[in-house]
Amino acid sequence: MKIKRTFLFTSVILSIVALLSLSIVFEGCKHQSAENYKLTGDTIADGEFLVKQNCAKCHKLVPADALTKSVWRQHTLPSMAHYFGLSTYGPSFYKDPKDTGGMSLVHWQAIVDYYNKIAPDTLMPAKRPVPLSIDWAGFTLKKPKAISDIAFTTLVAGDSADGKIYTSDLIANNLTGWDNKFNSRVVAGLPSGAVNAVFDNQNQLWLSCIGRIDPVDYPNGKIVKINLNDAATAPLEVVGDMPRPVETLAADFDKDGQNEIVVCGQGGTKGGVFLLKTDGAGKAVKQFTVTDRPGVVQAITQDFNKDGWPDIMVLFGIGDEGLTLFLNDKKGGFTSRELLHFPPVYGSSSFQLADIDKDGNPDLIYTCGYNFRDSRILKPYHGLYIYKNTGNFKFKQSWFYTINGATKAIATDFDADGDLDIATIAFFADMKNNPSEEFIYFEQQKPMQFKPHAVPVSQYGRWLAMDVSDWNKDGKPDILLGNYASGFLFQPNFSPTWDEHLPFIVLENNFKK
Repeated sequence: MKIKRTFLFTSVILSIVALLSLSIVFEGCKHQSAENYKLTGDTIADGEFLVKQNCAKCHKLVPADALTKSVWRQHTLPSMAHYFGLSTYGPSFYKDPKDTGGMSLVHWQAIVDYYNKIAPDTLMPAKRPVPLSIDWAGFTLKKPKAISDIAFTTLVAGDSADGKIYTSDLIANNLTGWDNKFNSRVVAGLPSGAVNAVFDNQNQLWLSCIGRIDPVDYPNGKIVKINLNDAATAPLEVVGDMPRPVETLAADFDKDGQNEIVVCGQGGTKGGVFLLKTDGAGKAVKQFTVTDRPGVVQAITQDFNKDGWPDIMVLFGIGDEGLTLFLNDKKGGFTSRELLHFPPVYGSSSFQLADIDKDGNPDLIYTCGYNFRDSRILKPYHGLYIYKNTGNFKFKQSWFYTINGATKAIATDFDADGDLDIATIAFFADMKNNPSEEFIYFEQQKPMQFKPHAVPVSQYGRWLAMDVSDWNKDGKPDILLGNYASGFLFQPNFSPTWDEHLPFIVLENNFKK
């Protein structure tokens, strides 16, 4: 299978935040193990040491001021406790008094006391370096007629070859095709809602059907293939029993002349990246595990080390969040190289490689903002980041713009002025006080200087999916936004104010060249 285009979908609701802790490094008592550490009576010193020694084993530490006192005490600490064999609820504090994962009750209480003392009561919002300009920039709104049911759009993908748009709905479990006049037809029934689509050069559509949308260890996801040339042909199941697949890619990793399939299984506590060999019809016949690390949110296949063999770069958004490069060892396997680690309160949600500063090295465009697990509060470090590639994929943060609940970013030259602009969506935006941040268009005016346009579309939906495609075939990239209209509310005393019956909208590009 030769891939012509890949339409990536990274859903905030598809990534989960599991273990949480601190990033404060205690310089004293380094010679002692956490198990044998004797409390000094100094709440801060004891807490710093115990948190560093116990929590850094699983993921990057999180600053105590990244969450509020109440969130640490009521949500995060209870979530962390069971990883140490402890339970803060029920008749017994211990799951097993003889096996507490190296954590004693006394040490655990010291950690709780530390958070109670040092964590802030509230988180202050980050100050935006450039205020949002509420305008349409160079876009015009186009939309289909409202549907009778509530829209639960998990996928919107544009096929620039014929101008069609394809959507999938979580509740309807189908794939719908839309022409450029918004006439629609159901293309196929699906085993579950699709969250990622890939078009190949044989007019076949490969779909990642997630199975269970909630992050649980229930492997009923499937990869299916649909022949768009023959509407009567039922979808072919390429592989089943996958742990919540969120993306499918393809490349010839063993250089035998036929592409293998890469499946990103986000899972719950179990998942991974899987390499599939397929037969002539495209059905999987052999499976190889690249990594069994759960929490995959997105991947890119490319020859990153320029040795002539395709590699895989993967973003993880659970527990030990980070960006990892899996280099092809040319022997049927991969070696891993950790590029970046992020604290597990970030909720990593998407990434793209693009040469923003035009120095010849692809930079990292990264979003974080999943916000529906243990800490459902607005976080000032959520947003859009740019990491400069200083060479050999060594990344250094060079730019940040705060966006509550940022979900996805796509960089392209929307205004045809020769540099890259960025479009973003935020599923967990501050919908109560600042719904305009749900969609932002960042116009690059000078190198690494952006003017943010809050395009006023928040009243039309809540954007979980986004794609860029030349919808009207005028040679300019348009933006497609998919509306997941109900559920996953995280702000108290707030009711939806958007249209719940629009499956998607189009932002037609009317920039003048």
